[in-house]
Amino acid sequence: MDVLAIVGIVLGFAAILGGNFLEGGHLGALADTPAGVIVIGGTLGAALLQTPLAELKRAMSLLRWVWRPPAHEPAALVTKMSAWSRVARKDGLLGLERLLEKEKDPFTRKGLALLVDGAEPAAIRQVLETEMIACADRDHHAAGVYNAMGGYAPTIGIIGAVMGLIHVLRNLADPDALGAGIATAFVATIYGVGLANLLLLPVAGRLATLVDRQQQLHAMVIDGLLAIAEGEHPKSIEVRLSGFDAAPA
Repeated sequence: MDVLAIVGIVLGFAAILGGNFLEGGHLGALADTPAGVIVIGGTLGAALLQTPLAELKRAMSLLRWVWRPPAHEPAALVTKMSAWSRVARKDGLLGLERLLEKEKDPFTRKGLALLVDGAEPAAIRQVLETEMIACADRDHHAAGVYNAMGGYAPTIGIIGAVMGLIHVLRNLADPDALGAGIATAFVATIYGVGLANLLLLPVAGRLATLVDRQQQLHAMVIDGLLAIAEGEHPKSIEVRLSGFDAAPA
């Protein structure tokens, strides 16, 4: 569980609601069902129109990464590759076969299987790099769904505000209702801008960062497996992969 993400979401909305309270407002003034329907429904509709089904499913699947990101432990991966290198130097590449069932990461397991099967280093690199790039591209597009929604929400909020003002202007004969009507009309703008900047855009940025971290780990796996295939010394592999560990995630 990523506590920082949860704190960020709670703090953002608490700041808005707390500021409204300090200015003398109340929660009821920000509650408007029609505005919520317009902003949320319109944003989802625009996203559905833009996004292919497979990409939308992946975007929904990635959402759990916001509070439960995938493990990112470069140091542990360096240790693992070094240990695998020792096994390969002692028992040969076939000695790594018993480790296949224990490996949980599908990408690493695929690379290890290629290594055990005696594939050439160039072939291992080609297969794994192709998959790494395809996975990163797919996940970046999925994260982009939330970025797109963050772009639509404020505009749809403005549409909701204009629709509210249209209803207000149709009731100019009742001056007492004008103030409350105008205030309600602008709630849609608050919903659109708040949804985009407190939730959708931060989620998109966070997912993009996590996708980059996963790609970094995959690059480490490729380099580590190639080093094992080329018979490098375990210490040399540790030094070689430590550069990834030092790189910014």
